[in-house]
Amino acid sequence: MAIPKKGSRLITVDDTVFRWRVRRKPTYCQGNSWGPMTFAVELADASGRVLLVSLPCSRPDAWWGERTMAVRPALVTATIRMALNHGWYPQQAGNAFELALTDEDLTKLMNDQPPAYVVPFMRR
Repeated sequence: MAIPKKGSRLITVDDTVFRWRVRRKPTYCQGNSWGPMTFAVELADASGRVLLVSLPCSRPDAWWGERTMAVRPALVTATIRMALNHGWYPQQAGNAFELALTDEDLTKLMNDQPPAYVVPFMRR
């Protein structure tokens, strides 16, 4: 299934252009903080296998104000490289390649810096 162009961002990783997007609205489970924050990645100019990444935190717009983090291009780039190393072939057709990241994975991806979580209702 293709990612909509509207609301998605382009990113270049190792001379390959990808399109990535965080879902615009939370699902019911994500809104209740039962499900993780996710984002999807695919090739920008061709159809193929979509990468679906699950993060170990809730969405910022979750209704219960659980811990969350921003999805930045540096994280997306590092995650794409990790998925390619774990066997994701974006040119192949098929079901989504699911990658569930842990806190330890995020620390490794971000150059041994632990993820900066925030709690939405505690922001100043």
